[in-house]
Order: sequence, then structure tokens, then C-alpha cells
Amino acid sequence: MGYQPKYPASFTHFDYVNPDAPKGGDLTLSASGSFDKLNPFTLRGRPAVGMGYSANGFVFSEYGLVFDSLMTPSEDEPFSNYGLLAQDAALAPDRLSITFTLNPKARFSDGSPVLAQDVKHSFDTLMSKQAGPTFRSYWVDIKDAVVVDDRAIRFDFKRRNSELHMIIGQLPVFSRAWGKGKPFDQVVTEPPIASGPYVIDKVDFGKSITYRRRADYWAADLPVRKGMFNYGTVNYQYFKDKLGEEESLKAGMLDALEESSILAWVRRYKGRRFDSGELVKEEISHRRPTGMQGLAVNLRQARFTDARVRQALALAFDFDWLNAHLFYGRRGRTQSYFQNSDDLMARAEVSQQEQMLIDGLKNKQRFLDNVKGQLPRPASTGDTADGLRRNLVRAQALLREAGWVYRDGALRDSAGTPLVINLDIADRSSETVLAPYARNLGKLGISLQYRLRDASLIKKKLDEFDFDMAISLQGGSSSPGNELFDDFGSKSAAEKGSQNLSGISDPVIDEILEIIVDSPDRKSLAAAARILDRYLLHQHYVTPMYYGKQYFIAHKQYLRHPVAPLPQRLLAGSALLTMWWIDPSEKK
Repeated sequence: MGYQPKYPASFTHFDYVNPDAPKGGDLTLSASGSFDKLNPFTLRGRPAVGMGYSANGFVFSEYGLVFDSLMTPSEDEPFSNYGLLAQDAALAPDRLSITFTLNPKARFSDGSPVLAQDVKHSFDTLMSKQAGPTFRSYWVDIKDAVVVDDRAIRFDFKRRNSELHMIIGQLPVFSRAWGKGKPFDQVVTEPPIASGPYVIDKVDFGKSITYRRRADYWAADLPVRKGMFNYGTVNYQYFKDKLGEEESLKAGMLDALEESSILAWVRRYKGRRFDSGELVKEEISHRRPTGMQGLAVNLRQARFTDARVRQALALAFDFDWLNAHLFYGRRGRTQSYFQNSDDLMARAEVSQQEQMLIDGLKNKQRFLDNVKGQLPRPASTGDTADGLRRNLVRAQALLREAGWVYRDGALRDSAGTPLVINLDIADRSSETVLAPYARNLGKLGISLQYRLRDASLIKKKLDEFDFDMAISLQGGSSSPGNELFDDFGSKSAAEKGSQNLSGISDPVIDEILEIIVDSPDRKSLAAAARILDRYLLHQHYVTPMYYGKQYFIAHKQYLRHPVAPLPQRLLAGSALLTMWWIDPSEKK
């Protein structure tokens, strides 16, 4: 993406892996909730963890165990792709098509060769209505997939797009034989026929799933897979809540657990096995782009369409108190949709390049009307005793301006309807964060009612946009592009199952997204991302929450991982699968 890739053609492995890591051993991990399908690409149902994809949350294939993609990114660069299923990629001089030549060694788990016809089948299937909507949004500018011959396939583009040749390389490929010709949305419990390092070995729906490493994995010695996917089996046990996972770890039933609650990490990760050294606690710092984690309101409801109401909701969130009393100072405040990507985050001053982009907008006046004053920063209560009170007084004034009045014990609109906000949560750990927020909102006359529900039910409601407020994560890519259409584009606002939970629909945003995906180089892309970030922040679409500055992982002492250099794009969960290994001399 506009720079020289880090690794030369002669590289033998990524720097962040141990190429000599031993293979074998059984890894047991946990998952929350339940699952009811083995097809991660359809919208209905909940796929088993370990697949690496979901229909409304597309991620890179390297985070999963079953599917290989045409190319794979490195984790220590903003965005560079290297060959996996494709041994060669040729971008046309006019940049309107790219042709991939498949590696002749590539084999599916049933032993059949990976052919161009399978690649086309995978693309056509994922772009159909039988798959989730994210894929259609992500690859919207691809016109067609054309089989050149058995081992060559060409993707034709509708228009020039600076990253399209990169993101089509992320296409997960599966065999035409998967499902035996059934409509794709009816392929539910049939194990995938794919070319990845693992196959599904055992399934107990809703309770557990075991993946077995393929002894015949065709890519084991490729530079992009050397030293990776080292376990003989990976087993996931499902639990109804996080406390059950913690107790199972302390009882020795799990090999590792990534903890998201700092309160739990500090107070509960103790006991005999930690004292003896059988279990080890590690805090791994990172600089991974984290995006905007926040509380998103549903703009499809008229009561949330006024930005003053949304800003008032954000003023009631007291991060400073939470960080001091619950997070032990280990959280950072989210201030950007591209948090931790320094060149993508909006700055206090508008650069000359940003100003040129703003001046060139067709919707320039709308941009200027909606971006006034200084760059918004999340409200802080600071060190003063009256910090929260000051923020709530300001919130009260904004609500009054928006037509809301406090009467008979509640904040009410002109029709007398009280402002009651429902929020579903899948884990009790969220309650400790939401309880103080609910108290603060209560001082404004707003009732926040949060309920513990099954994760699959929450997903279904979010897919249907049947919610008031939801915990949301948007943005966050180190090289943003086509995925932003699904996050913020007007078209995705009405597409059930999209990532645009809020229902954002704004011609200014649509225009900026086009500029981002058309950016010819990193410098231009970064400038466009900064004006998008600035515009989004001024709209107060979400209440910014916080981000983790490190990963908290407790694990058996015989698990090993590379020490340095840690990749900048490190994801703890995927690294545990891709980069760690079991030391056979230490496992008894």
C-alpha cells in the first residue's frame, strides 16, 4: 500500500515467529456463550470460535484455523500481502484487474487440488445474498472473477481503487464440494472443506469443538507459515460466563486465557497453581490500532438524531473514575476512530493537505456546518472534585437545548415520554463499568437499563438493528479502506447484519470514504482518514470508552512464545494460535 514491503522475495519466515518451534501437543482454550453452526460466512446463527471469520465481522484468515486465503498479511507492517494460495500476483498496468496464479502444491483437506474454479466459487458465493452482507460491501468494486485456466484467476474491477488488489487477496477459499451443492445458506453443520492448517475433528454443538492439525498441510514450509500453527490439536470448551472460564483455568482444565477485565486480573487471578508456577501471568504491551470502542446509540430512533443528546450521553461517562478505581490505571481513553495509528488520528490543527481535501469536497458546506470549533475530545473529570458535576451541568444544558426537560422524576421529551435506554450485555463483567454510568445518567433523569442476555440473542437483535444502545467497535485498521463502507457508509445503514450499528447515513462521510479508497499513497490516505476522524468525532455518534494498552494472558508454564520483536499489529488471541507453542520438555 504505497511503500516497499519489509520482506524481500528471499525471506524464509516472518521476524516475529520462531521458525524452529516444535510441533505437537494439545491446547485447550475457552469460549463464551454457544455456537450452532460450522459455516462462518452466513448471517443466521453463531459460528464456532476458531474459524477466523464471521458474516458481520470479516477478519483476516490468519486468525482462523481452517481457511487459507490467496495472500496473507504480515503483522509488523501497516499493510503488505505475501503469497499463500497464490504463488504469483500480477496487477494490470491500468490497475483495473489482478491475476493470481495458484501454488500447484495447494490442497484441500480432502486431498483435492485448489483450482481457480474453487476460487471463483468462493468469491461468487460470498458475494451472493446467501452470505452475510459484509463481503458484498468489502468487495463492492470488484466486477467479476474470471477463470483464466485451472491455476490462474483474474479479478476485474469496476474502477480504480488503491487497495482493491490487496483486499481481494484476503479472499478465504473453500472447495466447491463443501455442502455437496446445497444452497450456501443451508450449509450449516457440514465441516468446511478448505486448505488451512487444521480440520474439524470433533464437535459437540454449543459445548465444544476440537481442531486437528493436518499432517499433510501443504503450506507448512512456506515462508508465510514457517513456525506457525504449532499445536497438534486446538480444543475450545464453551462456558456460559467468564467466571466459569476463570475457575476452569485455575482448576487446570484450560491451558491459557486472555482476560479483558483488569479488576478480575488483579483480584482473582491468584491461587495454588499461580503460587507454584504452574500458571503464569503475562502483561504484553502493544501499539496495535484499536479503533473506537464506545457505546453506540441507534440513530434510526428519532430521540437520538440530535447530536446534542448524544454529546450529553457522552458527558456522563466518567472514564477517570473507572480508570482509577476499576482499571488500576491500565486503560487509555479512546480519542479517535483510528486510536494508536498516529498518522491517521485527527489532530488539533488541520494540515495543509487536509484543508485541500476539505476544499475539494462537493459537500464542503455541510462539512463546515457540522465541524465547528476545536476538535472534540472525550470529557474528562480530571483531578478536581467537581469535575463530574461540571460535565453533568453541561450535559443538562445540551439536553434542555434539544427540547428535553426534567419533570416528575424523569427527563422527558415534548410529548412527555421519559428517556429510557436499554442495553444488552453478554457478560457480567460489563456491569461494573455500566453501573457508575447508569448512576450518572440517573442524575440527569435518564434511565439506563442493562440486561444480561445470551450472546446469540444479542447478535440477532443487533443484526436486525433492534436495540437502543450497544457496545460497539468501529475503525481501527492500520490501513483503512473498503471496510469503512460497512462501518460508516449510507448503504450499509439499512443493510441488516452490517457493522454500521448506529445507522450512520451522511453524504459527507460517503464522499470522504471514496477519497480514502482512491488514495494513491499512504500520505494521501492518512490525510483523508484524519478528516474522516474529525468529522465523525464532531457528530458524537458514540460515547468513547477506553482501550487496552496491554494484553493480559494467564497460561500454563509450558506454553512458549517469541520474545522480541513483537509485531505492531499483534492480536493476543490470534498470536496464541499462530505464534505460540508447547515446550515438550516442560509439559509433564
